[in-house]
Amino acid sequence: MSSDLTRRRVLQAIPSGVAASVIAAPYVSTPTKAATSDPILLGVPTAQTSKAGVADHLDYLNGTNLAIEEINAAGGVHGRMIKAVVVDIDPLSPESGQVAINRLIDAKVHAISCAFTLTAVPAMEASVAYKAPILWGTTQRNLTELVAKNPEKYSHVFQSDPSEAHYGWTFPIFLKTMKDSGGWKPLNNGVHIVQEQIAYNQTISKCLQEALPKSEFKLAGITNIQYPVQDWGPVIEEIKRIGAGAVMIDHWVAVEYAAFVKQFQANPLKGALVYLQYGPSQPEFLELGGPACEGFVWSTVQGVYADKQGMEFRNKYKKKFPGIMGVAYTGISYDSTYYFKLAWEAVGDPNKFKEVADWIRTHPYRGVCGMMNMNNPFQECSHFPDDGHPVTATKLEDGIAQLYFQVQDQEHKIIYPNELAESKLRPAPWW
Repeated sequence: MSSDLTRRRVLQAIPSGVAASVIAAPYVSTPTKAATSDPILLGVPTAQTSKAGVADHLDYLNGTNLAIEEINAAGGVHGRMIKAVVVDIDPLSPESGQVAINRLIDAKVHAISCAFTLTAVPAMEASVAYKAPILWGTTQRNLTELVAKNPEKYSHVFQSDPSEAHYGWTFPIFLKTMKDSGGWKPLNNGVHIVQEQIAYNQTISKCLQEALPKSEFKLAGITNIQYPVQDWGPVIEEIKRIGAGAVMIDHWVAVEYAAFVKQFQANPLKGALVYLQYGPSQPEFLELGGPACEGFVWSTVQGVYADKQGMEFRNKYKKKFPGIMGVAYTGISYDSTYYFKLAWEAVGDPNKFKEVADWIRTHPYRGVCGMMNMNNPFQECSHFPDDGHPVTATKLEDGIAQLYFQVQDQEHKIIYPNELAESKLRPAPWW
């Protein structure tokens, strides 16, 4: 991503009147109405100066600000306005995560709402003494396993999306559905994994490798990549050499995916279904990849549905933030803000951290991304479809649907699960 593009998004996301250079201390966004009493402070760690995660984090800030504006315009929470306290965070740095949490504690926030950090455990540890409730879409089962093992210590920590493990466990289910529908006629039943080296991607790869022997598909090969990927040429040659029917590019950076699709379209493995893990959700993928994005498949374990509720949100978001919309963290943040609003209203006092956390744990919430139900030992949202692993829902209405998209006519269209599909899988240009 170019520095100009990053800078532009930062400027768009930060409320007017706030310096948009490196922000050295927490700032508070301007509410839409005058508060009738002290404001409720919502901490929002947001990547602004890091080399990774900026697009997702700014999507998250945008969705949060949209929800806050709506809530405040409707009278706030029992007459109290919500204000966002935003601090910088580097998603790749354990130290930065701890600093961000400590700065929010110093600001005396009532809750914390955050997109992902790839070093979540140190940040979580920094929050333990203060114990303000946290909703974050960090998508890591190793984090929620710690919550399950230490329920009293981490009673305030909730993961607002299902874990990354489901990307691996669910992929064979998706492939079988596409094959059985007739939309995909695989070259063979082989699956080639191109995997990045960070723990997040390694977990996805491991879970896919666990799931394949239980399916009709088999592992055809594994290719390692290292962020940042300077040249996809050797990887594409390896994809063609192995010749698997399906290829998972187990990576996460939209800018590098955009470079991949351009090179692959010019030298493809004909007939292969190529899946790009999550990264295309970031606006930069379509902005930079352009027509070369056509035909590629990707998914997110939590994204904005295309039902009536989801489309109403999409339309509101696009009106406020013109351009290509990210369909993951925009909705997660919007839902999380409203979740806190309902909890604060029910408890009556946002300073009662334990009571707010207890309410969230025991009261599922249906947002624009589906049903957020964290009443389980992991305190993470239940995943749909049921892939045979914790934490999953057997019915769509009981969990968050993992949405599989295909780029069609330079737009993201949901093709699975069938209950939410906007379109069917189309033949990719290289088929």
